[in-house]
Amino acid sequence: MLLQIHPDNPDKRKIAQAVKILQKGGVIIYPTDTVYSMACDLNNRKAVERMAQIKGIKAEKANFSLICYDLSHISDYTVQFSNAVYKLMKRALPGPFTFILNANTSVPKLFKSNKKTIGIRVPDNNIARVLVQELGNPLISTSVHDDNDDILEYITDPEMIHERFKNIVDLVIDGGFGRNEASTIIDCTEGEAVVIREGLGSLAVI
Repeated sequence: MLLQIHPDNPDKRKIAQAVKILQKGGVIIYPTDTVYSMACDLNNRKAVERMAQIKGIKAEKANFSLICYDLSHISDYTVQFSNAVYKLMKRALPGPFTFILNANTSVPKLFKSNKKTIGIRVPDNNIARVLVQELGNPLISTSVHDDNDDILEYITDPEMIHERFKNIVDLVIDGGFGRNEASTIIDCTEGEAVVIREGLGSLAVI
């Protein structure tokens, strides 16, 4: 199913429709401030496993990120980090960044693994954030890309995404054309911010 939602003023009824699919264990594709991404409810183990299967990987080895509404959920899944890292995240988010943090004991339970780190995202995208807000907890998410392309070209057209994934996922949200550049990944697990992948976000502007 393809569901058009206005990117600036998301229709609450349409958001509720998407949330209902997530609560039932569905996997959706939705827009962020970078590329379109695939997501499911982190509290639904079967949905997490299904999303990993779609990506062709085992759930315990997946580098999925948590999509949060704001920084309030982060302490539920990470060990305590420095004030400097918190201030950096406060300045950068919402925005096109993924912060890698040390995971607390909640994360291994999600993935049934000994996963020690987790990626945290707060996209600057109203559809993504309202989805999380209405669901009541973070999403588990991974970027959508074309595995047939050696350079992993990210798909930007939601109608093309729907055509490719309509028989694989339960819902594709059309929030307009996406970008074809992923988020900047910043590793904060050692107490200092280290950029490990340059993407759309720039530390220079924060």
